[in-house]
Amino acid sequence: MEGGSTVTFFRRLTAQWGERYRKMSIQMVLSLSFTAVAAAGILLMGVSLIWRFSSASEQMVAENSQRMLAQANMNLDSYLRRMMRIADTVYYRVIKNTDLAEGSYTDALGLLYEENRDDLVSLAVFDSQGTAVSAVPLTTLKAEARPEENEWFQAAWNNMENLHFSSPHVQNIFDDPDSPYRWVVSLSHHVELTRDGVTEGGVLLVDMGFSGIEQVCRDVTPARGGYLYLIDGDGELIYHPRQQLIYAGLLEENNRVAASYRDGSHVEKFQGQSRQVTVKTVGYTGWKLVGVAPADSWWASSSQLFLFGLSLLCFATFLMAFLNFLISARISDPIRRLERSVKELESGLDVEIEEGGCYEVQRLGHAIRSMVSTMRHLMDDIIQQEGQKRRSELEVLQAQINPHFLYNTLDSVIWMTEAGQQAEAIQMVTSLARFFRISLSKGKNIIPLSDELEHARHYMNIQQIRFKNRFTTRIEAREGTEELYTLKLIVQPILENAIYHGMAGAEDDGAISVSAYREGDDLLIDVADNGIGMPPEVAESLLDPDRPQVRTGGSGTGVRNVHQRIRLTFGAGYGLTIFSEPDEGTLVRIRLPALTREEAARCQQGEVL
Repeated sequence: MEGGSTVTFFRRLTAQWGERYRKMSIQMVLSLSFTAVAAAGILLMGVSLIWRFSSASEQMVAENSQRMLAQANMNLDSYLRRMMRIADTVYYRVIKNTDLAEGSYTDALGLLYEENRDDLVSLAVFDSQGTAVSAVPLTTLKAEARPEENEWFQAAWNNMENLHFSSPHVQNIFDDPDSPYRWVVSLSHHVELTRDGVTEGGVLLVDMGFSGIEQVCRDVTPARGGYLYLIDGDGELIYHPRQQLIYAGLLEENNRVAASYRDGSHVEKFQGQSRQVTVKTVGYTGWKLVGVAPADSWWASSSQLFLFGLSLLCFATFLMAFLNFLISARISDPIRRLERSVKELESGLDVEIEEGGCYEVQRLGHAIRSMVSTMRHLMDDIIQQEGQKRRSELEVLQAQINPHFLYNTLDSVIWMTEAGQQAEAIQMVTSLARFFRISLSKGKNIIPLSDELEHARHYMNIQQIRFKNRFTTRIEAREGTEELYTLKLIVQPILENAIYHGMAGAEDDGAISVSAYREGDDLLIDVADNGIGMPPEVAESLLDPDRPQVRTGGSGTGVRNVHQRIRLTFGAGYGLTIFSEPDEGTLVRIRLPALTREEAARCQQGEVL
């Protein structure tokens, strides 16, 4: 109900403003228009400046974030390299140089641990079965510990050439009486142990204190409102300043999506807020440092610029409104007088067009008067010429009936009468009379489909008598075409072409069929013969208006004549289509609109359907 009231209110308000606009003088319209254009230009300039300033601020934030991440990455890289050097020292200086049958790694590992105890939690070496070979300072495995089933063990064992860094986890291999829940990041590496001169596989484990990585990330100071966090390649959090809240489900982070970002700056929308996310991949580990800067951090300085732009817009709008009012007053009076003259001219009155005012307005009035007079004469001439041209083209095409058919038929009647074939002569004369009666059709150009097919039957009766039944004829109208109308004298020329060309080589097995049927809103008439046919390219050229006409022994206007008459009457979407192959016969398809009685009457009067 409330929504309907709001829509009604806005419609009423729009109607009121529309009515006011229609009643405004041209002076007021010019003043408001010029003022609105000026204000829009100033507003556009202000928005452009704010946008450029914001873009520069955004770029500055991105560069600061990238520098921040570069510093954090350098510190983290230094820390990880130190751990990697410890692992290499254990492997190449201790494990490689010690045979377990003759000595132990414990002393050397203990020395390395003491040198790096601020960063290390433990050092340990395991054989292929997960049994601890040596470990410092934690030496006692937990009862439920299965080192060989841990992710760090499997990663090192399956990828022997690389060092592997795990995600942060609670140290769960050794008993740690000082801190049973100490968070570590495990570095593991496949090693070769020597026992009695025989080498076997093993795994070196370096547990780093997570506090070292945490301290590296905390030492970085983000921009106002921003923060930095660290994820692995799968998006799992390694460090986050609010990690405990996230694990408790009280806070969410877009870390899974950030894992898919390439290195660089990206703008994203998370929990309804826009923010800039800068990503930097940490070498050796596949981890990613992610810096987050809220959109507020680069929009904060834009408010003052916005207020300045708004003040400038208000002042400029007031100044332009005053100047535009003065200027528009000088322009509007002559134009109003010209507008009144044009309105009277539209009413059909013979009035004098106003030509006062400045030079341009005078020339406009003179041009309007000349243009109206010229357009009226031209439109009358064009309408008259187009109607006359269309009628002439149809009359010429309709009149192109070859009297040769009539002469041959009358000669055949005379010959039959002299030969005593009175029945055949009477049948031919009767068909000829009905043929020409339908051809005349009381001057109508659109006739019922049944009359057009009856006209074709009489024509074929005459031709079958003349050609002594060298071919058979079948003419049918399928269901749904009983009440349809068609352009007259379009089937007979196609039949004539089929007889004189398609049946030229037929002996007594020729067949010609005419089938009328409806297809959607169209009426189709197919005329098919089993004659000699023709190549497809020849069939296609028969309807080409540029093809030279060849006079033959037919009596109709020809295939092309029928095609042109249909297109002139109903448009380019209708006409003939010819399908033919040598020795396969020919099919001529006539496409017409399916005209009812009322539509045929309108078309007969020259209306466009």
